Amino acid sequence: MSQPPPPAMHALLQEIVQVIQQARSQVRQAVNHAMVQSYWEIGRLIVEHEQQGEARAAYGKQQLQHLSQQLADQFGKGFDVTNLRNMRRFYLAFPIRETVSPELSWSHYNALARIENPNARQWYMEEVMRQAWSVRALERQISKFYYERLLASQDKSAIEAEATVHTAPLAETAKDYLRDPYILDFFNLDAGRYLESDLEQGIINNLQQFLLELGKGFAFVERQQRIRFDDQDFYIDLVFYNFKLKCFLLIDLKLGRLSHQDVGQMDTYVRLYNEQKKGEDDNPTIGLVLCSEKSEAVVRYSVLADNQQLFAAKYMSYLPTEEELKRELERERATLTAQLIQRQREEGDDHDNE
Repeated sequence: MSQPPPPAMHALLQEIVQVIQQARSQVRQAVNHAMVQSYWEIGRLIVEHEQQGEARAAYGKQQLQHLSQQLADQFGKGFDVTNLRNMRRFYLAFPIRETVSPELSWSHYNALARIENPNARQWYMEEVMRQAWSVRALERQISKFYYERLLASQDKSAIEAEATVHTAPLAETAKDYLRDPYILDFFNLDAGRYLESDLEQGIINNLQQFLLELGKGFAFVERQQRIRFDDQDFYIDLVFYNFKLKCFLLIDLKLGRLSHQDVGQMDTYVRLYNEQKKGEDDNPTIGLVLCSEKSEAVVRYSVLADNQQLFAAKYMSYLPTEEELKRELERERATLTAQLIQRQREEGDDHDNE
């Protein structure tokens, strides 16, 4: 076992270590960039060969198999038929070479190229670079329809109305950062056989995955945080902070159907937190009731309908099928449409009464 360096040598050692680490990082980036560029070029050559008189149906497995064998004989592994098809798909998804960023790995691009919706693909690519997602994190967010759920959670009417007035980028609101539903399949909890304390402990045990599911900009603060009012103590299940919105997020976990009491309790928590914990530079606190079943009646006929800082969302302890998730998104869009119609009617009534 080597002896620790004398104090006089410690600073020199740290500087040398830093130089070596930076050099190795630059080598990895250079190798990755060269791999991405070469795979893009191979994909381009395959596509152009297809377009030179050969029907796509004819240019199938047999041709790629022959090409794969020839390349494998010269360069070894990495050029099987599946990988060649991945390169072809990579080029078709990113046909403009200048749009291929050196910041992303081949594994990132391989996952992105599988996304059929070009808008979603571009959004995921930007999020990967902005948040430095690993490949595993990217694949998880794609499988959870992060883009679609975030899109469904936004108030389109407000965005369109503001866009007609302002040309500057729109300010992001709490609603843009929160989702519905949240997928908590990484807990491995048996349906109907767990308590709220099990759900809370599952979040703590899988905090990294939960933060990923929670969305961008969130950091964990505390569990069962105490706030006091008169001679009574209240305990908030989970407290997070969002560095983009610059505000706290309080989460109350509930089994079963959302109730008016749940909403009222969270309203109390948020008011007390703003008085006792929120800093002068912080924006108003957000409250989220996370329940296993939402009640549209409670959502509509409670302070949730008008309060821009209180929200309720459903959590699911398993990964739903694409059809199930589509139904959830359609339900969310229908709710937003109903709220818009109701708002227009109320504004019309107010106008008639003037």
